[in-house]
Amino acid sequence: MKLLTIRSMKHKRGMTLLEVMLALVILGTAGLAVMQAASQALNNQSYLQQKTFAMWIVSNRIAELKLEETWPSASWKSDEVEFAGTKWYWRYQSVATGDPSFVALDVEVSDEKDGQALGYIRTYIAKP
Repeated sequence: MKLLTIRSMKHKRGMTLLEVMLALVILGTAGLAVMQAASQALNNQSYLQQKTFAMWIVSNRIAELKLEETWPSASWKSDEVEFAGTKWYWRYQSVATGDPSFVALDVEVSDEKDGQALGYIRTYIAKP
């Protein structure tokens, strides 16, 4: 009877060190992947917020230009505006079309002076 009990105890051992280390490597890799995904999501959220603000500023500037009822010039006009705690730089110019009574109006906004545009819209304006 004692011989049978010793044999059954040999088969009921716990996890080996190798199995524990492999489990830790798998959990560590999964943890890194989750952290990287969370970090990327936060970066995307910040970029999308900046892009949304830029598009609001572009839309506002287009509305202001249409309300002014002036014919925009073909050269770039620029200015800056404070919005959501950030200084934004916008610029616009008109582009000739096939019909002399209409012009295309390009408006773009950046969060850096002379930087890449975060928001851009082209619209058309009729001669007042």
